[in-house]
Amino acid sequence: MPIAVKKILEILDRTYPDAKCALNYRTPFELLVATMLSAQSTDRQVNEITRELFQHYNTPEGFATLNPEELAGYIKGCGLYQAKSRNIIATARKLLTDYGGEVPESLAQLVTLPGVGRKTANVVLSNAFGQPAIAVDTHVFRVANRLGLADSKKVDETEDQLRRRIPRSLWSQAHHWLIFHGRQVCHARRPKCFNCPLVTLCRSKKDHAQD
Repeated sequence: MPIAVKKILEILDRTYPDAKCALNYRTPFELLVATMLSAQSTDRQVNEITRELFQHYNTPEGFATLNPEELAGYIKGCGLYQAKSRNIIATARKLLTDYGGEVPESLAQLVTLPGVGRKTANVVLSNAFGQPAIAVDTHVFRVANRLGLADSKKVDETEDQLRRRIPRSLWSQAHHWLIFHGRQVCHARRPKCFNCPLVTLCRSKKDHAQD
């Protein structure tokens, strides 16, 4: 592991020792639904929605009985709720027909589910099943490329570079560290470079020195 990468990870670890998934869930299926809802929505919004939703429906069997309009009534507080409603119901039905009602534990199978891409699949693999994975959401993409942990304008390439540069044993935790850093310090428009513990190691610090 390059010395710069090692130092960045050590500082992130010290700065965010309690970093973990912010979505509330009790089962792999609940995490799958919550993660599908999180696209273009905050974790706080999703947790508010699922707090009520999961009291009524929290299994593939329950969601499979709904029509999109019914589910949309529960999740309309998040972005793209109509498309999410259709995809969640279709996913629940596919789980029942193809996977015995269980959330699969492989990336290849997860991404066959409607509305489930690599990011969602990796979140589920890492948090529900304890598998090493790096889910590249908007925070991870932004922070990793700013710091120089990755150097790409594409999400898939960023994930591949992170997987090659970060030890496998740290993939899942590094994902959470980068998210926390993106939320608390390395904001999209006005990053707090003046208050960043990584400023001396950051590749793009000069770009934001005047923000």
